[in-house]
Amino acid sequence: MQETLSVINLNAIRQNALYIKGLAGGRALYAVVKADAYGHGAERVSLALNDIADGFCVALVSEGAALRIAGVTKPVLVFTPILDEEDAGRAKFYDLAVTVNSLRTARLSRGLDCHVKVNTGMNRYGCDAGGIDALLDSIQGGVLGVYSHLYAPCDRAASMRQLTLFDEAEKAVKRRYPDAVSHIAASGGAMLGGPFLKDAVRCGIALYGYAPEGFSRKGLKPALKVYARLSQRTEFIGGGLGYSKAAKNYGRLSVYRAGYADGFSRNVPLGEGNLCMDGFISEESSEWKEIFSDADAYAQQCGTISYETLCSATRRSRRVYINR
Repeated sequence: MQETLSVINLNAIRQNALYIKGLAGGRALYAVVKADAYGHGAERVSLALNDIADGFCVALVSEGAALRIAGVTKPVLVFTPILDEEDAGRAKFYDLAVTVNSLRTARLSRGLDCHVKVNTGMNRYGCDAGGIDALLDSIQGGVLGVYSHLYAPCDRAASMRQLTLFDEAEKAVKRRYPDAVSHIAASGGAMLGGPFLKDAVRCGIALYGYAPEGFSRKGLKPALKVYARLSQRTEFIGGGLGYSKAAKNYGRLSVYRAGYADGFSRNVPLGEGNLCMDGFISEESSEWKEIFSDADAYAQQCGTISYETLCSATRRSRRVYINR
């Protein structure tokens, strides 16, 4: 095989889910498997969590449809508000709950089950808390939940201000829909605990073994390792190392089949010199070279966050699933 090899430990993901569910005091757990489960494979991850998760969250209707096709039968919530009739039709066909954040999406979502999204300060998606009654008047479907998102869970004061706004919206929804599930805590909120837990938590990055900024990942186990395969051994004849000038003389070199087209940063060496589009050069000589096992450490080298590196690292990769 020429692809990189991604080894994904489903048991680690299951243990992470149970750990978060413990932090949440047994409240409902929505497993966030958007972006192909942060690069881990949404269908396989969802099926592995079927007996632990109470539902699943995706970003797009197409992601929810893929879960249904794979055999996932538990509730699925689509975070991104539907944008047209095509989205609405597919959501209905695949029995997906949609996000309602405005009068427009309420009209598009008529007849569909939904969760109402409230903007409490993230300023991404969500209705203004003061307009919640007018929005509820326009909904022609079942309201299954109400939710919001903490924009900086490590800032407790800011999160408390958001919670105060959300509490009012929650009361308005539950006056009409007393069984609606209330949720504001993602991984960071679950770690904050206390009043942020509500009826359910949404677990994303923590499922895969990592924590949001400002929180410890103690108790979590990273689930992904990526390996590159040796594709050639060669004698150094002077000149360069891929698309860069060699800084010294080398002896025997190995070429490994992974590069920036596989989701790795050109400027973060995996061996000697910069990555090429499809490969890199190393003085090592093993048949397989581990190139990714700690998303936090790699993200620090890249100047980004673990979320991004996880979503990139399995690009153009062959996945192998283990349970141990």
